[in-house]
Amino acid sequence: MNYSHRAAIALFAAIAAVPLLAQETTGSVESQSSLWNMIAQGGWAMYPLGACSLALIYLIIHCARETNASKFGSEFFSSRIESLCKAGRIEDAISAARLEPSVLGKALAAGLPKLVSSNEDSNKEKVEETIQERFDLEEHSVGQWIHYINVIATVSPMVGLLGTVNGMIGAFQTMSTGGMGRPELLAGNIGEALITTATGLCIGISAMVAHSYFNNRLNNQLVESAQRANSISEHLDADSTEEP
Repeated sequence: MNYSHRAAIALFAAIAAVPLLAQETTGSVESQSSLWNMIAQGGWAMYPLGACSLALIYLIIHCARETNASKFGSEFFSSRIESLCKAGRIEDAISAARLEPSVLGKALAAGLPKLVSSNEDSNKEKVEETIQERFDLEEHSVGQWIHYINVIATVSPMVGLLGTVNGMIGAFQTMSTGGMGRPELLAGNIGEALITTATGLCIGISAMVAHSYFNNRLNNQLVESAQRANSISEHLDADSTEEP
């Protein structure tokens, strides 16, 4: 199990344990240890927060897979393509790139066919432009999923705050109907406010950490792939188009 999977499991465990971090304000000792009682006390806001937590878990797993280093290409593959281009075996390099399912392989498979025998400098620029376009498309494709994590990081605390406001409104309504001298009547509303706040904050904090981690991970993988592509393109000159 690699680091990304361990990170995803750790975040899942943190999110699943969110309600346990909220303070139980009513009930007996048995009710304080009941996870489902605390969730039920959170009120209607726990439903959208639960949906946010499930969506976050899915996005973490998906982004962990999409930003895995193996998806962008290995050092062995780039070295092989580089040696083929250096030897002038462009057709063999194109065939090898088409068999490679990684991002680097797809980019090279799209860019290398643009290299022809005439006007080498112009064609080399076309190859580099095509490869860069492929990298940009991949950044957009994976980046939109990472952006959704940021949306959850923003929305979850706001939903928790809305649940807090709802609980406080209920507490004031209880006070207005004669509950001022009976604090046990206010416990349910105050408990709802505390639980939703804690749940929203925990989901939001987890999402912020995940967003920062996967965003940096994607950028690092793209930079490394671009460096490998640049190393390959250095051998796409007039000498590399001739058979040894």
